Amino acid sequence: MSTSFAARRARGPAWAFAGADFWRLWYAGLTVFMVRWMETLAMAVFVYQRTGSAFLVAMTQMLRLLPMGLFGAFLGVAADRMQRRTALAIVTLMMAISSGALAALAWGGRLAVWHIMLACFVNGIGWAADNPVRRVAIGEVVGAERMGAAMSLDVAANNGSRMLGPTVGGLMLASVGIAGVFTASVLLYATSLAATLTLRYRNAHAPSGRSPVLARIAEGLAVVRQDQRLLGTLTVTVIYNVFAWPFTSMVPVIAQGSLHLSDAGTGLLQSMDGVGAFLGAILIGLVVRRPHYRTAYVGGVLAYLVMIIVFALLARPVPAGAALLAEGIGGSGFSIMQATLVYLFSPPEMRSRMLGVLSVCIGAGPIGFINIGLLADWLGAPTATVVTGIEGLVAMALAFPLWRRI
Repeated sequence: MSTSFAARRARGPAWAFAGADFWRLWYAGLTVFMVRWMETLAMAVFVYQRTGSAFLVAMTQMLRLLPMGLFGAFLGVAADRMQRRTALAIVTLMMAISSGALAALAWGGRLAVWHIMLACFVNGIGWAADNPVRRVAIGEVVGAERMGAAMSLDVAANNGSRMLGPTVGGLMLASVGIAGVFTASVLLYATSLAATLTLRYRNAHAPSGRSPVLARIAEGLAVVRQDQRLLGTLTVTVIYNVFAWPFTSMVPVIAQGSLHLSDAGTGLLQSMDGVGAFLGAILIGLVVRRPHYRTAYVGGVLAYLVMIIVFALLARPVPAGAALLAEGIGGSGFSIMQATLVYLFSPPEMRSRMLGVLSVCIGAGPIGFINIGLLADWLGAPTATVVTGIEGLVAMALAFPLWRRI
């Protein structure tokens, strides 16, 4: 890291971090998050209205997560071999092209469910690259001591988009159709790409050599085995992504199938999760300090699992929205601390690889989406959500010997 860059980071006020580069990285994430949540709602409604299958709705989110499991570790190694600014620009452009193709198909009246599924997988590659590329860059820009606060702001952006994205997506779906949603996605990606290309940041550590990819992945896994804190952190990540996160695919199904809401109402209901998560992120950023990171992380997962069970048992929109609000507040602790803890526990020269391993653990999510999708087709979406929530609580109890060491 250059002396001038480090000096600027040290002098800056707590919430200014490293100045323009942090905010460019933050904005690049914000726009991608916004697109993700707009499209998640629009795609789920489109697929459900075309097929009536809760399983296929779950598959749209499963395919977004699948690249994390397949490619997360490889992306972590790749991020070590090139400038992260370049990598971020490439994946943003790839996602823009994918959404642009969907917009063209939709405007032409030729959009099909399989197009949606393919685009979910392609855009999922960009999502898988976020941890080893953009978030490692944030850590290098702000420094380890400010990583928790930086992640609070970054997750607040994600959660703010979870609040606005489904609402905007639902309103656009009701007014201009799904073609308008994808067109807006392309425009947002363009602004994200512009922010990325103006970054002055360069990797703190020079891009690494050409040692074998599998050997570098093995080095990362060896670090996890040797550090009980990392092992516990990643175990909780797997549990959350298998038993907690997949319930989000059931919100549009429950909203339209059980609560009988319109497209706009469905978007508003789903946004309540984002409202809670946004408020939780702000609170954590202001109050939680490093000694309490484990409490925020584990407690957030437990609260999330309890509240999704409560949500599924409610039969009226307003109480259901309140449950999603509370669930979002709990989930914000997990979301903020997940990347923060892995970053802090990892050796500096291996952070990209370790966040690539984190992406692999997040990539366990497709197992959960298949599970809840099959259960929903068999038992109905509300019952499936209750079952997976209980499964998650049992898994957390069994994993106590691991996460207590975080």
